Amino acid sequence: MIQTVTLNRNQKPTSEQIRQIEEAAKREIVFDEDSPELTPAMEKAFRLAAKNRNTQRKTGVS
Repeated sequence: MIQTVTLNRNQKPTSEQIRQIEEAAKREIVFDEDSPELTPAMEKAFRLAAKNRNTQRKTGVS
C-alpha cells in the first residue's frame, strides 16, 4: 500500500511517520512488469530529467 503525506517546508514528520519510513527501509525492493528495475541508461536519463526539472523550478521556467 502506498501512502502519500504532504509536509509543509518547516513541518517535521510525526514519530509514527518516522517509524513507517524506518520499517519500509528494511523491506526488499520488489520489481515487476509495472515497475521494472532500471538499466544504467534508464537511470541516467531519469536523473537528467529530474535535474532539468529542478533547474526549471529554480528559474521559474515552465
